[in-house]
Amino acid sequence: MKITDIKTFNVYTYRTNYVFVKIETDEGISGIGEGTLEYKEHALLGAIEDLKRVLIGQDPREVERICHELYRDSYWRVGPVLQSAISALNIAMWDIKAKALQVPLYELLGGKVRDSVRMYANVWFAGAKEPDEFAAAAKKAVAMGVTALKWDPFGKAYLYMDNQEFFHAIEIVEAVRAAVGSSVDLLIEGHGRFDVATGIRIANALKPFDPMFFEEPTPPDSLDALAEVHRKSPVPIAAGERIYSVTQFQQFLEKGCADFVQPDVSHCGGISAVKKMAAMAEPYYVALAPHNPSGPVANAATLHLAASTPGFRILEICLTDVNWRGELTNEHVVFDHGKIRIPEGVGLGLALNEENCAKYPFQPVDLRHYKGTLTNVRPAGASSYYFDGLPAVD
Repeated sequence: MKITDIKTFNVYTYRTNYVFVKIETDEGISGIGEGTLEYKEHALLGAIEDLKRVLIGQDPREVERICHELYRDSYWRVGPVLQSAISALNIAMWDIKAKALQVPLYELLGGKVRDSVRMYANVWFAGAKEPDEFAAAAKKAVAMGVTALKWDPFGKAYLYMDNQEFFHAIEIVEAVRAAVGSSVDLLIEGHGRFDVATGIRIANALKPFDPMFFEEPTPPDSLDALAEVHRKSPVPIAAGERIYSVTQFQQFLEKGCADFVQPDVSHCGGISAVKKMAAMAEPYYVALAPHNPSGPVANAATLHLAASTPGFRILEICLTDVNWRGELTNEHVVFDHGKIRIPEGVGLGLALNEENCAKYPFQPVDLRHYKGTLTNVRPAGASSYYFDGLPAVD
């Protein structure tokens, strides 16, 4: 089997642009992958084009050799652009390999250890700014059966917050906890915003609300800063979505950076890399909670990892999405009592609709985190994507 072509698709979805790849072969078996990289889509597409020249004519079933050589021969090695390109290609090659053997992808990763995985909802809060707005949106999400909610209550803060900003953020957390009660887990997102002192201050203020974790309290540039917040935090810490290599991951574990680790299958080297990272985390008893706010292909790949990884704790999904997400693939996710069922079917169990992807061409999207527009992540009428027949969360 030889690779004959690699196609790319850059699809506008309001919050970001999904970047998909499709690898075609001379045996008529194709595979799809995703490397969605917010705000760096053109650089990612260029990296894939550079790698395509090397991949044409190679056997895509030799996943480990090919991905190692792509990493080795890049010279610069680590970085989100290269690693997202390799991730997308890695996922697509695993898809091909499983299709060639006519098995679900998880069978090649060691087989199933679970039939479903608990999920937590992101993007349930679109448009909310004030405590009562977050509380109302949280109630709607929980009424759908969601048992864990993640969000960033910190407005446009960067490194430091004055008292007004600080107490407003804590009031939002307090309002959501009061709205949903004690049976729902709260996961507080920091987006790598704060200096060490502010991160520790927030962690202490969050303790009365018993969060499942406080995510990315410090910028991703310094693992030492993250480890210092973790040492002094009275609540669990999660981080790792911006780790792009197993070497960085080893340092993350050795420095004691977090209680939950969050590699992203579409950025850190693909399915192969996440499996290695999961094995490395196991003897540290650090739980796996992958970053997964992207598109349907990354979601499918993450579900197959959830199926086959004992230390996988909880799956992130974006509760709402643009109404045309369902046009891009044949994605069918089954939600049941706070969990998502592991998909069956050959390979990823997913097919890309190339024609529909072309209907939503790239549009530039800028980072919202420090502009006060963080929660403006969905257009009006965005659907509660995983809940067929239920009203939109707005």
